[in-house]
Amino acid sequence: MHATSTHTAPAGAAAPSPRIHLVIGPVGAGKSTFVRQLVQQHRAVPLNLDDWMATLFSADRPDTSDVMAWYVPRTLRCLEQIRKTAEAVLHAGSDVVLEVGLIQQHQRDAFYARMGPWADAMVVYVLDAPREVRRERVLRRNAEQGATFSMVVPPHIFELASDLWQPPDEVECANRSVVWVPEADHGA
Repeated sequence: MHATSTHTAPAGAAAPSPRIHLVIGPVGAGKSTFVRQLVQQHRAVPLNLDDWMATLFSADRPDTSDVMAWYVPRTLRCLEQIRKTAEAVLHAGSDVVLEVGLIQQHQRDAFYARMGPWADAMVVYVLDAPREVRRERVLRRNAEQGATFSMVVPPHIFELASDLWQPPDEVECANRSVVWVPEADHGA
């Protein structure tokens, strides 16, 4: 399914060294399904940005055309709390699986910097699929609201997020442990 990492956690961490499994990709790529596999395989704690946003803020979401002005600061606050929670789990000796967006390079770079020495204990899994396949998955997930559902993704948000997706470039791949997951391993 994927390669293993040889990274170790910062000095003082419990052995075996806990790892961060960061799952990235565009909306509808199969990340949530793949996360479930990783959580089971590594007996890890999952931390999902969409779950946090849905629980903490969905009831307060305004009906406005500029939902991004409302969404972005709340996302940043959730990401910071997820980072702190991930560090606590790592210090306790367990792996974490993060599904926290980071669809753009600058977002991932900032996240790696905030993780400090834990960034060296990170494996980045990249999932992708053709836009038409992802669009169909999202429409089905919106309708069925099954096991991987956390919130409705409206068509315009799907298109916006798809346009913003930036897969890791050569520099990111050279500086991180990056695993490109074949589509057959993460079908939603």
